[in-house]
Amino acid sequence: MEKVDKTLNQELASMDDSQDWERRVILAGGILGAFVGVVTSLLLIRTSREAHSGPPAINTSDAFKVGITAIGLVRSIAALGDRQR
Repeated sequence: MEKVDKTLNQELASMDDSQDWERRVILAGGILGAFVGVVTSLLLIRTSREAHSGPPAINTSDAFKVGITAIGLVRSIAALGDRQR
C-alpha cells in the first residue's frame, strides 16, 4: 500500500510541475500581450497627434490588413510549440 501511495504522490507531483509551466506561459503571454497592446496604442495616439491633431482615421481596409497580420503573428507564435527540442 505504501508503494502505491508513493507512486501516486509522484504522479501528482509531476502533474503539478506540468501545469506549472503552462501557468507561467499563460501569465507571461498575458503580461507581454498587454504591454505590447498599451505601447502600440500609445504609438498610434502619438502618430495621430503629430499628423493631424485628432483621432486616427482608420478605414476598413487598414483594419483588415492589421487583422491579417495579427493572425499571422499568432500562428507563428503557436508554431513555436511544434518544434522539437
